[in-house]
Amino acid sequence: MTAPVFLVGSLAGVRPGDTLTLDGPEGRHAVSVRRLRSGEEVVLTDGGGAGAYGTVAGVEGKDRLTVAVTDVRSEAPQTPRITVVQALPKGDRGELAVETMTETGVDAVVPWAAARCVTQWKGERAAKSLAKWRATAREAGKQSRRLTFPEVADPMTTKQVAALLAEADFAAVLHEEGSTPLATAGLPESGSIVLVVGPEGGVSPEELAAFAAAGARPYRLGRSVLRTSTAGTAATALLLGRTGRWS
Repeated sequence: MTAPVFLVGSLAGVRPGDTLTLDGPEGRHAVSVRRLRSGEEVVLTDGGGAGAYGTVAGVEGKDRLTVAVTDVRSEAPQTPRITVVQALPKGDRGELAVETMTETGVDAVVPWAAARCVTQWKGERAAKSLAKWRATAREAGKQSRRLTFPEVADPMTTKQVAALLAEADFAAVLHEEGSTPLATAGLPESGSIVLVVGPEGGVSPEELAAFAAAGARPYRLGRSVLRTSTAGTAATALLLGRTGRWS
């Protein structure tokens, strides 16, 4: 089994031979939940691509341990970068989408308040929901042993999403009526890929028109119609395989 991953604030200047302290909520999880003991291997990451590999040197109380660093690694950004614009699903299916996309390997997630979304983020609910998505990305990043956690952006309007699509090297809207399979689309070797996943009610004609003007064509995944909470994960997996990032 690979070593568990824990999030720290910064690893700037850390070198092999250093000793680091893990405390707070992460330290409590390591000591009281994972019950790590001296000599066990751990990985500390800043979530931005840096990782300190080492072993537990000591445990103090219920929420503090020290780590003897044996190796420090830096994970270069992978290309092409994959961003999924995720329409807001109902209930907790948004966190499910973020969790599985993170485990699969997505680089960024953009919450989108589509016209046909039943769920709408407003006021205090918006802040709480966004915090849940970001916390889910962090936890899924640790669980999947990633050193670079996906960015969960602030919610975007349709106009803002169109601007994002216009800047991408490849932009697509996942749509069951798309005439071209995503599996056969021409993809860039580098740069950025942005996918739009609509709500359960579908992307409206006005939104499709705005995205088409920005250069995003409709593509289909397969014969079956996936739910909004699973389409992004399936599409991300397909693209990771096709671009060689899973090679």
